Amino acid sequence: MIDKSHCQGYFVTYRSIYERLKEERKRLNFTQQEVAAIANVERETWSRYESGKISPGMEVLAAIALAGADIQYIALGTRSTAALTPDETELLEKYRSAPIAVKAAAIAALIGGSAPAKAPRYTVDFGNAKIGQSAAGDIVNKARKK
Repeated sequence: MIDKSHCQGYFVTYRSIYERLKEERKRLNFTQQEVAAIANVERETWSRYESGKISPGMEVLAAIALAGADIQYIALGTRSTAALTPDETELLEKYRSAPIAVKAAAIAALIGGSAPAKAPRYTVDFGNAKIGQSAAGDIVNKARKK
């Protein structure tokens, strides 16, 4: 069951535990047969987990966690920082300790780096500090001749 709700200006999609269990299996590129073998259950049992007919026990969750599944995400719907790569962990630590102006610049850079070629003008609001920029056409950085 997928439920959408409006939260702080964003539409948030909530998936059931069973849908997240299936999503994690697919993220790890396992078939139902492969993940069932990892969890030491029959494939039919795994299928019943993903359909919500039965719930996996702690032993099953522990086994798939060792294979890389994010159990916090499956249970709560929020990604665990333990599932972050080392570079993501470093980025998060530096972001958390940065002053607000640096955080604003970092978010603006990430938004700008992932924006389509003809992105609309945007601003990032951090209380009193508004950061934003707009560019059109080709941008060329030419070195000055001396």
